Amino acid sequence: MITPPDSFPYRHVVTLPAMGAAVRIARETAEQVLAEWGVGPQDPCRNPALLILSELVANSVRHAAVLSPNVTVLFAGGPDTFAFGVHDRHPYRPALFASAGIAPGRGLATVMELTHGLGGSAVVRGDVDEGGKSIWITLPLRRGGGSRDR
Repeated sequence: MITPPDSFPYRHVVTLPAMGAAVRIARETAEQVLAEWGVGPQDPCRNPALLILSELVANSVRHAAVLSPNVTVLFAGGPDTFAFGVHDRHPYRPALFASAGIAPGRGLATVMELTHGLGGSAVVRGDVDEGGKSIWITLPLRRGGGSRDR
């Protein structure tokens, strides 16, 4: 499993059973994390980040559950950045950049379009033992003048 970069002062991790409810729980957790970190609904990355997260967790549940009974979401953030990794223990690593025109689904293509449209980045990182991977998304925050309590 990947560890959020040390340069991000805020972190949160949630591990969920690889079943349909994981998508809703991961999204609700992300909403709470963003609120706690001072990222409000007005931030342009908030809603797309929730959609990206939902798609990545749904993909883990749909495609990796046979080998990975759990999916872990790692959140990390700083004053200008929100990042999250979705980890499962299935060894297959999707080609993020080749997904834009590939059938059957458009889930990863949508993830990449949203991520790049926000000026963010995406990377797939394999576990050291090659038994799993994380898809890590990093997005810039564009908050208006407010500061965090933490």
